[in-house]
Amino acid sequence: MPNLLECIRLRNAAKYSLKCVTDSQCSKKDLVEIYGIPPEKVTVVYLGYDQDIFNTSKIGADRQQQLFARYGIRPPYIFHHGVVQPRKNLLRLIQACRILRKNQTGSDFQLVLAGPHGWKCQPILEAAAEVSVQGKVILTGALPDEDLASLLKGSTLCVIPSLYEGFCLPMVEAMACGTPTIASNKSCLPEVSGGVLRYFDPYSIEEMASTIAAALEDTALRSQLSTEGIKRASQFSWDRCAKETMAVLSSIQQRPNGNGKGRIAAR
Repeated sequence: MPNLLECIRLRNAAKYSLKCVTDSQCSKKDLVEIYGIPPEKVTVVYLGYDQDIFNTSKIGADRQQQLFARYGIRPPYIFHHGVVQPRKNLLRLIQACRILRKNQTGSDFQLVLAGPHGWKCQPILEAAAEVSVQGKVILTGALPDEDLASLLKGSTLCVIPSLYEGFCLPMVEAMACGTPTIASNKSCLPEVSGGVLRYFDPYSIEEMASTIAAALEDTALRSQLSTEGIKRASQFSWDRCAKETMAVLSSIQQRPNGNGKGRIAAR
């Protein structure tokens, strides 16, 4: 979580830079509205992802079984990866899964939360450790990308319940692996995913639970989410990101009577 000094430095960097580069239209809107940056000064450049790791290629069964045994995972399971912190809205996700089990919707599934423990994560850890959900919520901690991809490909559904994201690389990685994915309707998530997923209000535990249930119960829907997710994720690459970033740099160098000196702020 940024402290006051970091917020001031970010505001000044954006204000006095020649150009700002950010990773979504949603983030651009924030820069314009919160920091008062002129819209023409902000360029959106989408991020890329590691296509050699996050893709639809098959994972060896032995490798997956080793990971399952290491972390106590047994299919079917719902997956989320990212830093365990309040912004990711994981406490409500755990509560939504509790509702599903109470209603007997795929009651034998596990919820796997992969990622390092971040700030203010204690309530999430405590909820995962409650007797009523013991063995149903798995916290793996930080994982190598290769293991993340393996677990993504073995999951029935990926859920992205975030309250706020700048781009949400984990969502794109899940889509690139062909994992059926559903997401929050807030922040940049509908924008980056191209509107091809199923969305829910992240503040409504009941709506989150019903959207998860619909995906778990409908094989055709999961197939559609997988197909459309792969197609959308293919539009992002680090090559494209680099080329578009270089275009911003070049535009500054080519300014009339300009020497190209100055700063570019990236958010």
